[in-house]
Amino acid sequence: MKTLIDHLSQYADYHRDPRNIHTHFVGVPMIMFAVVLLLSRPVWWLAGVPLSPALVGAVAAAVFYVRLDLRLGLVMSALLAAMLAATTGMDALATTPWLAWGVGMFAVGWVIQFVGHYYEGRKPAFVDDVMGLLVGPLFVVAEWSFALGLRKEVQHAIEQRSGPVRERVLERAH
Repeated sequence: MKTLIDHLSQYADYHRDPRNIHTHFVGVPMIMFAVVLLLSRPVWWLAGVPLSPALVGAVAAAVFYVRLDLRLGLVMSALLAAMLAATTGMDALATTPWLAWGVGMFAVGWVIQFVGHYYEGRKPAFVDDVMGLLVGPLFVVAEWSFALGLRKEVQHAIEQRSGPVRERVLERAH
């Protein structure tokens, strides 16, 4: 099994431009929320517990994240739980508004992602490895932790493999 550093470094190879990373701070959560919403139906009741494809997927993703790294995995698990809770009321919407919200957020999230990759000058990571779809949200949480001064050892290991995030050079008129 690949390690946390293996996954994040491979993903980071496609994300070294700060503008691309910043678009991911918006686009990835939108996509993730949209997927949870779109998988919130149908709901089956099993021993008094509402079971949906969203819950099954969230539990599987949480197990993956926690196995890679306990701290980041617990943050990801909390975010997934929050998204599941937030979609609970939305799954009761009529089909048209439920689909409009889900598909709309999904589409807008991807547009934001592709703008970021335009700046990057490189295709999204998932094109070469479908695991990028699962690693992307973890990458965003890791980048937030780095911005907060946390997990410097993880940041250093990623930068050893993928290089640092490029600094934007501002053109000055003289």
